[in-house]
Amino acid sequence: MLRLFRFAKIVRIGLGYGLDQMVPEFASPFVPLSWGKRVVRGLLFWRNLSAPRGERLREALETLGPIFVKFGQVLSTRRDLLPPDIADELAKLQDQVPPFPTPQAIAELERVYGKPLAEVFATFDQETVASASVAQVYMATLFDGREVAVKILRPGIVNVIEHDLALMRTGAELLERLWPEARRLKPREVVAEFDKYLHDELDLMREAANCSLLRRNFAGSPLLLVPEVHWDFCSTSVMVMERMHGTPISQKDELIRQGVDIPALARAGVEIFFTQVFRDGFFHADMHPGNIFVATDAANRGKYIALDFGIVGTLTDSDKSYLARNFLAFFKRDYKDVAESHVESGWAPADTRIDEFESAIRSVCEPIFDKPLKEISFGRVLLRLFQTSRRFNVDVQPQLVLLQKTLLNIEGLGRQLDPELDLWKTAKPFLERWMSEELGLRGLATSLKKEVPRWAKILPQLPRLAHQSLQPRDDSALREELRLLRQAQRRQGWFLAAIFVMGLTALGLYFFA
Repeated sequence: MLRLFRFAKIVRIGLGYGLDQMVPEFASPFVPLSWGKRVVRGLLFWRNLSAPRGERLREALETLGPIFVKFGQVLSTRRDLLPPDIADELAKLQDQVPPFPTPQAIAELERVYGKPLAEVFATFDQETVASASVAQVYMATLFDGREVAVKILRPGIVNVIEHDLALMRTGAELLERLWPEARRLKPREVVAEFDKYLHDELDLMREAANCSLLRRNFAGSPLLLVPEVHWDFCSTSVMVMERMHGTPISQKDELIRQGVDIPALARAGVEIFFTQVFRDGFFHADMHPGNIFVATDAANRGKYIALDFGIVGTLTDSDKSYLARNFLAFFKRDYKDVAESHVESGWAPADTRIDEFESAIRSVCEPIFDKPLKEISFGRVLLRLFQTSRRFNVDVQPQLVLLQKTLLNIEGLGRQLDPELDLWKTAKPFLERWMSEELGLRGLATSLKKEVPRWAKILPQLPRLAHQSLQPRDDSALREELRLLRQAQRRQGWFLAAIFVMGLTALGLYFFA
């Protein structure tokens, strides 16, 4: 009954914001449904539907609550499936909800640690500094004087998530059954992706591990600071890390007042992103302004501070090579190389006609070059490639969709800081250097260096393996296996024949008795 009431509330809110207006876009073949939509429009004539459809969808998700807000955020990453106006509007969703009571947080901490909070932290500020749908954050001090941030999962959040996910799965299945055209949006796949994303966020040990790896990758970096994880205080529902002091990157005027070089800050953001992607193959995939601070103290002024590591992306060497080659080929207008890289990397079927694929990519991408290079969006270039690829049965990989979403975030952030930021000028030397190191002589030397330990283990075994391969094979065991197999087949044949005869006898007795 609770699920039924929740479903009724979702329908009521959806109708109130006119989401039924989006149904015709799915080209439903059902006449009764068309009449139903007319009845709904007649009964709800008082609705104000003057706002754009994307804005109404965003407001509906915000009204439905934090889990639906997060669903909208995940949905906004699938720009390969959604119209641009809806994707842009969903990207504005902010995961900010009222905090749960501090006594509940303290009770959860004491449950996890098995002792009073006063024995764990020297001080604990009971005022929440950040509150989201899954967790909220407090500041505290350890007994050795170190300042820390304490992140705690919301009590009972697992049940809430499972409840809403069940409704989403039901809705996705109904959507596919009622509107076959909607299958191209892959609603069940999107909900499954959201399910995985949410359950990853519910494990704060996983987030702590992500934070620790990113910190190790950027140890000593002049561009990025990552907090230290205090593992002795972490669990699946609590994460304790170093407290970071800085100014939110969205407060541009304050950063200028603090003496931060804004154009350099914008360029550093691009360099950090491409370093994570192409050097490490591991990137922070939730780099919106709320998760980024800037250090303003004398020792670290102008360095980025990364926070919230629940969403990260990983790339293989094949992914990195694919991306670098595509970016460079695109900006050289070498569309044949773009098409060939899709096939060679395995993203496109091997029987894809390169000339047709090249022509399709050219027709989509060539108009972009009417703009100055500094106005070209890397993220939208990648999106256009994904959209074109779908026509040639290319399944866009989830890690590349996540990367494209992060790239759009970085671009938007960089150009908010410095409208004159030329991403291509900043990124091209990095990409060319990476391609040279990976695919040139230096790349060959690096690969050989990695393979030498394996060869050292295999080489001593080669004479023995060669000798074994040249020895005449003893087929007696194989012949014995074949003989036994033929015997079994004969027994099975006699058994089936006996069953057949017995069946005929039984039928004869039945009819002639």
